[in-house]
Amino acid sequence: MSLDDKALHFEVVGNGEPIVLLHGFTGTLNTWESIKTYLHGYQLILFDLPGHGCSKGYTLTTMQACCNQLRKQLTEMNIYKFHLVGYSMGGRTAIHFANEFPDMVHSLILESASPGLFSELEQRQRQQNDKDLANYILQNGIEDFVDYWENIPLFLSQKELSEEKRQQIRNERLSHQPEGLAHSLQSMGTGAQPSFWNDLKQFYMKVLLVTGEKDLKFVNINKNMREKFPNAALTVCKNVGHAVHVENPQIFGKIVEEFLIRNPITT
Repeated sequence: MSLDDKALHFEVVGNGEPIVLLHGFTGTLNTWESIKTYLHGYQLILFDLPGHGCSKGYTLTTMQACCNQLRKQLTEMNIYKFHLVGYSMGGRTAIHFANEFPDMVHSLILESASPGLFSELEQRQRQQNDKDLANYILQNGIEDFVDYWENIPLFLSQKELSEEKRQQIRNERLSHQPEGLAHSLQSMGTGAQPSFWNDLKQFYMKVLLVTGEKDLKFVNINKNMREKFPNAALTVCKNVGHAVHVENPQIFGKIVEEFLIRNPITT
């Protein structure tokens, strides 16, 4: 795959109603491995987002371009209606996609996600922060960045995971290239994303919001989101933080499974 190739790497697992899953920043499609067992009756379509895993996608310089590419690849697979699951950055991408192509999204499952920032001032400040972090990664390399990233407050609850699980998460983060993560921050970071707060009232598909109770920032964001969506439910999971599917895949898998059973795709 050349650096100019727009194609996003993906894997397809199983058969049944299609579910598209989008990982978070520094993740890959492998982040969903532990919940596959709860979704064995479905066709899972797992993507590596631009700059992550096996996807380069350096010519996809906006989240809109990424969503257009996702739509292109899904329609090439004859996937026109699906459940859409997104975690953190993948959740922001899922919101953007559902806003642009609502007829394709039967239901929307958002884990620790947000519709962007409220004001232009916040966006400009975050753009600068994302640019600074991108430069830090390019100058210092992946290992130095991962040492920093795994110690930010957002992931404090992951310190309670087993040594084996923490090493697995670290290895996934270390697998990336500096240029890929820098590209992701500058093209699909929170600062670069349009705000969709005023658009949520137009989302008429069923929406499930999932957060961890230790992640107070996103609990509050998702409470506000629930009020904006016409048809949304919020589940706050006990004893976990930002990455619910990583910290407790059993509870996350069960919540998603039960939601999907209640909201089947009908022709």
